[in-house]
Amino acid sequence: MRANVGGIDKILRIILGLALMAWTLFFQGPLWAWIGVVPLATGLFNFCPVYRLLGINTCRR
Repeated sequence: MRANVGGIDKILRIILGLALMAWTLFFQGPLWAWIGVVPLATGLFNFCPVYRLLGINTCRR
């Protein structure tokens, strides 16, 4: 599992994931907002399986 998420992409994923989860927890948002776990996890682990399939890499080389 090589890192393929980095830079601003990583920061945006973490913010989006936290925002979606906070919406559900604190403002009684829809249940589908728990999908925020996915961008949060990909941002924290620096790995996105979809990026790997598409051959995308946003990490510095």
